[in-house]
Amino acid sequence: MKPAFQVRRQSEVYIGAATDLLPGLLAEKRVVVVTDATIDRLYHRMLAPYDVVLIGTGESCKTLQTVETIYRRFIELGVNRKTFVLAIGGGIVTDVAGYAASTYMRGLDFGFVSTTLLGQVDASVGGKNGVNVDGYKNMAGTFTQPRFVVCDPSMLATLPVREFRAGLAEVVKAAVIADADLFGRLEKSTLEMLRSDVDLLSDAISASIRVKADIVERDEREADERRKLNLGHTLAHAIEKCSSRMNHGEAVAVGTAMIAEVAVKTGTLRSAERDRIVGLLRKLGFDLVPPVEVKRLLKEVGKDKKSEDGILRIVLPVGIGDCEVRPMPVGEFAALVLATAEPVKEGKR
Repeated sequence: MKPAFQVRRQSEVYIGAATDLLPGLLAEKRVVVVTDATIDRLYHRMLAPYDVVLIGTGESCKTLQTVETIYRRFIELGVNRKTFVLAIGGGIVTDVAGYAASTYMRGLDFGFVSTTLLGQVDASVGGKNGVNVDGYKNMAGTFTQPRFVVCDPSMLATLPVREFRAGLAEVVKAAVIADADLFGRLEKSTLEMLRSDVDLLSDAISASIRVKADIVERDEREADERRKLNLGHTLAHAIEKCSSRMNHGEAVAVGTAMIAEVAVKTGTLRSAERDRIVGLLRKLGFDLVPPVEVKRLLKEVGKDKKSEDGILRIVLPVGIGDCEVRPMPVGEFAALVLATAEPVKEGKR
């Protein structure tokens, strides 16, 4: 049983059937599972051998209060430093469970079975675990690598179309950052093809994980290169803070389209490549109109946890498969976004 990827020699990523992989990965361990009611219903047989801690669903449960609930349940179950915590679910479950496990008794070993596309290509890989505070994304968290991540493409068959599409936003992001070949393959695909062709989907998952694993290998704690993984996220997080109309992937798609416009405005990106990025996102079915006024979004941007003394580290695409991180004062960034907002909104060029 060989992992598809290793992240910093601490975390193994497997792509394959969870039911086949877990017995070997969990041999001789006392395991407590953290999951939500949806996964408990869909995969109850898989969970049957273990003590289970259930949390809520949706972004509203990604809080310190949920972490406290997990702690109390761990105490009831007699969880100790030899207990292995297995999170089974999407990005919210893995983020919350990873944070709880990495802080309970100063840290327990944990692993993930990622059950959403967004989780498989992004949230579960790389060692970031955290929760929101007062609606601000991931304001409390840790850098702690899971011992393993299992990405089972067959589990994605249960996803609603909207949730599947949300994960594709992160696949497009990975392609724009560092994989022009993946971007080209996506341009030749459709949402329906990716949902129905397991081989095509597995290829997209593997390529996206490779982009993230390679970057995390060089910069685990976001001192430099890992910032590239935030392409589109400064604006996406503001969208999520201001409105509940879009999920994370939908907000990332909007943020990516908007930052591509900014990159053209700064002379960093050619308009033809901007058109390819925006065109692919639209082809996959994303609505690229911000759900709230852009001026309102920009009020939240300055509160982003990545702002340092009024300076943002903005990720700008410089081509398909390449990007750069540029320090930019909040005011300068806001002016650029405002200058490009109307073309994005109206679909003009």
